[in-house]
Amino acid sequence: MIDIGISTVLVANRGEIACRVFRTCRERGIGTVAVYSDADAGALHVREADAAVRLPGSAPAETYLRSDLIVRAALAAGADAVHPGYGFLSENAEFARAVQDAGLVWIGPPPAAIEAMASKTRAKELMGAAGVPLPAPVDPDAATESDLPLLLKAAAGGGGRGMRVIRELTELAGELKVAAEEARSAFGDGEVFAEPYVERGRHVEVQILADAHGTVWALGTRDCSLQRRHQKVIEESPAPGLPDELRAVLREAAVAAARTVGYRGAGTVEFLISAAGRPYFLEMNTRLQVEHPVTEEVFGLDLVALQIDIAEGAALPPNAPPALGHAVEARLYAEDPSNGWTPQAGTLHALEFPDVSAPAFAAAPAAPRLRVDTGYADGDTVGVHYDPLLAKIVVWAPTRAGALRKLRHALRRARVHGPVTNRELLVRSLGHPDFVAGRFDTGFYERHLDALTVPAPGERYAAVAAALADAAARATRDAVPARIGGWRNVGAPAQSKTYGEHEVRYRATRDGFEVEAEDVRVVAVAPGSVRLEVGELDGVVRHFAVRTYGDEDHEVHVDSAAGSYRLLARPRFPDSGRRAEPGSLLAPMPGTVVRLADGLAEGVAVTAGQPLVWLEAMKMNHPVTAPASGTLTALHAVPGRQVEVGALLAVVSDVPEEPSS
Repeated sequence: MIDIGISTVLVANRGEIACRVFRTCRERGIGTVAVYSDADAGALHVREADAAVRLPGSAPAETYLRSDLIVRAALAAGADAVHPGYGFLSENAEFARAVQDAGLVWIGPPPAAIEAMASKTRAKELMGAAGVPLPAPVDPDAATESDLPLLLKAAAGGGGRGMRVIRELTELAGELKVAAEEARSAFGDGEVFAEPYVERGRHVEVQILADAHGTVWALGTRDCSLQRRHQKVIEESPAPGLPDELRAVLREAAVAAARTVGYRGAGTVEFLISAAGRPYFLEMNTRLQVEHPVTEEVFGLDLVALQIDIAEGAALPPNAPPALGHAVEARLYAEDPSNGWTPQAGTLHALEFPDVSAPAFAAAPAAPRLRVDTGYADGDTVGVHYDPLLAKIVVWAPTRAGALRKLRHALRRARVHGPVTNRELLVRSLGHPDFVAGRFDTGFYERHLDALTVPAPGERYAAVAAALADAAARATRDAVPARIGGWRNVGAPAQSKTYGEHEVRYRATRDGFEVEAEDVRVVAVAPGSVRLEVGELDGVVRHFAVRTYGDEDHEVHVDSAAGSYRLLARPRFPDSGRRAEPGSLLAPMPGTVVRLADGLAEGVAVTAGQPLVWLEAMKMNHPVTAPASGTLTALHAVPGRQVEVGALLAVVSDVPEEPSS
């Protein structure tokens, strides 16, 4: 009887990575099984799978972190293999053993290799013995001023969860507690360790691929230095500006790490490169990385397909294929970078990218190409329980400059309608002079965030376009002839519409519309399209595409070549009951209250900016700070309670002035 290999794969994950694995499985003729929480019942990965199994509950600890439920789901659905994706249980040796003990194929590294690298503290011991350079560990209980700054890290897992930079010793105890809680919530393990924080370092990693026959590939380098909250935002391959000698050192160290633990499958060895050019081993991720597409595009490989081949016992060719060109990936997150990177939730009305190509799992063409990996489609809901990643936008081009230019253009032309995203930050980051020139490190956003998040100067013009498109839509609904210039009420009174801080005053005329703004002339208006001549120069006409979602208190998205804008229309008759009293501490996002500041109770004094309440949303803990100094006069937040955005958590009243003597 001929063994045809794996026939059905269950992906023990969700969202984008589940969809990514399913794509390769379909191309291979392999059946697919999804697992899903109650919050993910209608998710794209569930819709794309051949079969799906419910994991009752919504929190990760109840669902995607339950290895027993996932193994049971695989057996019930008739799967013969399990792919772990990334995050959740992907680096859990006990889960890998449970899969194998159930008679299923584990599409990942040997459990012993996962175990060896699962604890970052143990991994560093192994790598030190193998001659890989390491940063010196620091005992947080014995840390002194001379040890600062420190980096706290979760011993298990990755993705920035449980990581904190400590610059003041007074912060250490509190941040240790928060880091441990975050790590325990994300990975089921609250162990945290400390090491020196390398200022102005670059995060560079090496993709490795190893088979069971002794072959280990080191597939170039990736630079992942542009990070927020120690989570990557923009990645590229190859890492720009590294000397050939350093590249060779990194490749050799990565291969040594893989051989030390008898590695098989896809993995990543991560390094921190100091400003002086010295490499330090950070960790080995025993799984596929979020940023694996840039390596696929440069090498023309399907890493998921190779994972499957290796799991089936196939041997890799002796040598990896050559690298070609340059690839850059931008992570589109539902978050507000100008407001502490606060995650956002809600309906994703539209997610549209022009000129998308299929992944280049072969020799790359000469022209730049665009790839989008996502776990969402138009109309899906972005929830609060999981990572806020919406999509990964990847561009390959023959040169780095060409890849950056194409990626900026693709992001600018995309329609991303729904929650606030980091799209504008990505566009500006890709065009920042320091990034373009290769002068960047992990502190890039600490230095440049304010400049990268200033309000877009064209927002006022977008508000004008939104108001005029709204007027045209209302005219159409009221059965007024479409050609507004045919109206006879030449002396129509001025109308107004307000979006955020922008009030737009306009009136209908015999020829169309005019607005009360000296630098704007209306060229053409339709319900979904407006053309305006804007700015100081005559003849510069801009086109604005307008889409509206909702009714009176509606959300408007305006897209143009100069930028995209999300506007909220103010209702004509505001509800005074919505106004919060001064000093109110409001939830900036939906989430779960996980902690209160020590000793927090009604009657205690607090200072402006002091963290009072911590919310868990999208797998991260977010502090909510006191809006002013004063006395806490009301406390509504209760640990364990779910809250919606805008929920009243507490009230701080000003301290009354003492009478003069």
